[in-house]
Amino acid sequence: MLRTFWENVILPLVVRPSRFQVAALCYRNAGAQVQVLVITSRDTGRWILPKGWPKRGFDAGGTALEEAWEEAGVKSDGTPPRMIGTYRYDKRLKGGVPVTTDVEVFAIPVVKLLDDFPEAAERTREWMTPEDAANVVDEPGLKALLRDLPVTVTG
Repeated sequence: MLRTFWENVILPLVVRPSRFQVAALCYRNAGAQVQVLVITSRDTGRWILPKGWPKRGFDAGGTALEEAWEEAGVKSDGTPPRMIGTYRYDKRLKGGVPVTTDVEVFAIPVVKLLDDFPEAAERTREWMTPEDAANVVDEPGLKALLRDLPVTVTG
């Protein structure tokens, strides 16, 4: 009886359900090599992919495109974004409360980077090899996805 009470009453009050975000894995072919675009987060300056919460009026791929534009100035080639994987991390909300967040990652081929975009003054962006990008991001699931990227994007 105590176990049932714990599982049905106490645990749901303590454990928060995971949240959901969408990320844009922006890439380009530089000769025979694939490069990915990473940006800095606004709060800590760590390297991340453009990502955000779902937006009304957009499907997940559309949200990824919108985040790529707002956070990194990405102009895509017009092909629909393709989901290539997921990862999970602990998002720190205002007040420092960590919330488990599941992220769907969409591949977006980049045609051009524009210098004038909504968050240009708040972020740094850099092209890296998938391996270099995997070495600078913090999230283990994102590291793994980046290391598999050349196969994922071209396959």
